[in-house]
Amino acid sequence: MCTLEQRSNLFILTLTGNNQHRLSPTLIAAILSALRQVKSVATSGSVLITNSKGKFFSNGLDLPWALAAGCRVKALSRLSQMVESLRHVVAELVSFPIPTISVVQGHAAAAGFVLALSHDYMLMREDRGVLYMSEIDLGGCLPDYFTVLFRAKIGSGLARRDVVLGGRKVRGREAVEMGIVDGVWGGEERLGEAAVELAERLGARKWDGEVYQKMREGLYPELCVVLGAVTGRIQAKL
Repeated sequence: MCTLEQRSNLFILTLTGNNQHRLSPTLIAAILSALRQVKSVATSGSVLITNSKGKFFSNGLDLPWALAAGCRVKALSRLSQMVESLRHVVAELVSFPIPTISVVQGHAAAAGFVLALSHDYMLMREDRGVLYMSEIDLGGCLPDYFTVLFRAKIGSGLARRDVVLGGRKVRGREAVEMGIVDGVWGGEERLGEAAVELAERLGARKWDGEVYQKMREGLYPELCVVLGAVTGRIQAKL
């Protein structure tokens, strides 16, 4: 479902397997486990890159799995389970002690968009990447932490309106102009190289992890409040 590679102080988390990388309970659990593994061994100068293989970065929550439950009540229960599980991943990334970079080489839809946006930096492939919040078209409301994440990470109210209320499918150059991503590159290879180059520049600063974490949390106080209770529950279970 995902792999974790370490190259010196650089950690590369790659979504593998199913081409759409839908965020099923299994994949969410694997991502969370990988994040905790990185967190346990990261040092000053460490950086995390999250990427994927194929046409999609992630096509959102595993709706086919939810619908396979056979009835509406059970389907909604499965959907709620995935939403709450993904909340743990976002909470982990927001409280991560090192810089994080997401590499969107394909489509990032709904919860896949949320996963990418939860990182500190977001790079995108110009010729194939697409960002899309599908909830408005599917007739579903956003979970609370989705909404707060968009307010925290996308500064323009007009851009948020177009993404959330307009269901706009945003491509690379548009995403840069809207202030959603840091840059775009043509081709998967060049995009990957750009991510490593950025990671190496960030890692060379050798920031203190605890300071980095606290400063990030200070930037997104509302998001931390929404995620704070679940962070406590996670710690209580460990």
